[in-house]
Amino acid sequence: MLRIESLSITLGGFSVRDVSLEVRENEYFVILGPTGAGKTVLLETIAGIHSPDSGKIFLRGREITSMEPRLRNIGMVYQDYMLFPHLSVQENILFGLRRKGVPMAEQARMLEGACSMLEIQHLLRRHPGSLSGGEQQRVALARALVLEPEVLLLDEPMSALDRRTRERLRTELSRIRKLTGTTIIQITHHFDDVFAIADRIAIMREGRIVQVGETPDVFLHPSDTFVAEFLGIGNMIRGTSSRDGDISVITPPAGPAFYASSSVPGSVVATLHAEDVIVSTAPFASSARNCLCGTVSEVLAFGSTVRVVIDVGFPLTALLTRENYNELHIEPGSRVYATFKATGVHVIPVDPE
Repeated sequence: MLRIESLSITLGGFSVRDVSLEVRENEYFVILGPTGAGKTVLLETIAGIHSPDSGKIFLRGREITSMEPRLRNIGMVYQDYMLFPHLSVQENILFGLRRKGVPMAEQARMLEGACSMLEIQHLLRRHPGSLSGGEQQRVALARALVLEPEVLLLDEPMSALDRRTRERLRTELSRIRKLTGTTIIQITHHFDDVFAIADRIAIMREGRIVQVGETPDVFLHPSDTFVAEFLGIGNMIRGTSSRDGDISVITPPAGPAFYASSSVPGSVVATLHAEDVIVSTAPFASSARNCLCGTVSEVLAFGSTVRVVIDVGFPLTALLTRENYNELHIEPGSRVYATFKATGVHVIPVDPE
């Protein structure tokens, strides 16, 4: 659907550098990255708001790099909605259609379709200032979708919404994608959005794409330590990897060695998701190759989950349900066992310090 080849552009302190990317038809594609990574600049360049310094953009095989934004059939919705305050909801939604000279009868049909899809028919006579954040966001989406874009670009569309409204809007976006077949590219900082709706994700850093892949694969197999840290993987353990038959032994500078299903030799960082660590007060029979004994050093409660840090010679973090934590009757100073599979350990090669 959308292909970007070696795209570069610099705007003030923000830049996109040599980005190549393909987004599939009817895909929900999410772009993640820290502030200043160039995510919004990339979206705006795809939309035609900025002209790239170099590189090309193709939509369905047709080059659109120098095409005017209004001719690209690409819609964009910003996090601050950008509704016209002096216009009614209906006038806001119809603004683009009227600029394109769409006949009145066709405008009415397209307005009804967009409003019905987003359930905002009752808001048509109101003005943006009288709407809630969620209502304004749905109006902004209707204004973009009424133009029937082939690609919809969303720049953190749910960042200002409360949790319940965010969850509802996520469901609506997923439903809209299925109803319309529109390809959606979204920027977000919320991992909940990623797991709920993304087919694939891209991680950006300092203007470059550093990893692209299916959502579970990127989270389980980060390409480097930056991605692992950015995604909040609970454990990152530096050590040396050596082969032991069909498996590797990871030896950290301090603490016990452990096993990983990896063929990466030499200096490495081993990553392990906190939720993949099983905590018990006694060893138990398991197919997992790793069982390390240690002392609870820290307990942090977050709503329905509890993060437990265990000193096994190096800090090892486990994520437990509150129910599981209560059943264990552990606290700082408790002696526990941390069990995890070798397949749960992902190994990233690094340059030795």
